[in-house]
Amino acid sequence: MNPHITLITLAVDDLERAVAFYRDGLGFPTKGIIGTEIENGAVAFFNLQHGLKLALWPRKSLAADSTLPLQAASSTEFSIAHNVASEAEVDAAMQEAARAGAKVVKAAQSTSYGGYAGCFLDPDGHLWEVAFNPGLASLG
Repeated sequence: MNPHITLITLAVDDLERAVAFYRDGLGFPTKGIIGTEIENGAVAFFNLQHGLKLALWPRKSLAADSTLPLQAASSTEFSIAHNVASEAEVDAAMQEAARAGAKVVKAAQSTSYGGYAGCFLDPDGHLWEVAFNPGLASLG
């Protein structure tokens, strides 16, 4: 398989709240919620970079579409990383997330790999890391 990811979908408990967090709080561009006329169709898409999109979809809708039973959310299943170019940018992004309503779970600090990072949870408990990693380009 060609490792080209085009869409990341986050299951959310309250779609309007989640859209407000990402659109109004973090400034992610979106056309808003679409598909409300379709059962389990309400969703919001956000354009990120290089063709990558973020989708927010109600947890119950994702379960129905996948035919998997609805399960409890877990913040430690995966994380999304936002890498920036400096420690100051980490601090600024963490402050922006906190102002938007994120719960900071790890204040920005020096890391064991020589970088600087902090972590926050969005309103639905999805774990985000904001990091400055000077060696990121050489990984993988």
